[in-house]
Amino acid sequence: MTSSLSLENTVFWTYALAASIMLLKLLLQPWMTVVRMMKVNAGFRNPEDAKKSPMNPSPSLAQLEPNEYVERSRRLNLNDLESIPAFLVAGLLFVMAAPPLLLAQVLIWGYVLSRAAHFVAYATAQLHEVRATFWSIGSIAVLVMVGYTIVQLLAR
Repeated sequence: MTSSLSLENTVFWTYALAASIMLLKLLLQPWMTVVRMMKVNAGFRNPEDAKKSPMNPSPSLAQLEPNEYVERSRRLNLNDLESIPAFLVAGLLFVMAAPPLLLAQVLIWGYVLSRAAHFVAYATAQLHEVRATFWSIGSIAVLVMVGYTIVQLLAR
């Protein structure tokens, strides 16, 4: 018998790949913020960031003022922090509930694709309705995973 948390289990393999992609997104987003801060030399948050240093030879208090280009990346990061951890936990519990492969693939990849679309929509300043649609798709996918898991637990 194959363990539910084995790469031999196609549902777990699907989750592991998707979770790895989402972790990569979560870990790379702050780097996008850093790149943006360095590009515009602004959007710093702490008073010590506006002090003279080898990386900041011409400091200015203006560097501490919010910069929309940097803040948009920060908001993307916060959105990821609000969404991705729930997917990681819910997805793992979902795998342990042994869902049918097709259901797992639709929900897991639906979540990943919705987060990718949300990122593009947010990064390109699309209307709230566009961003909210992609966010909602991902949220619903995770809610269905949780619901399925609860039903399976209660059916035991």
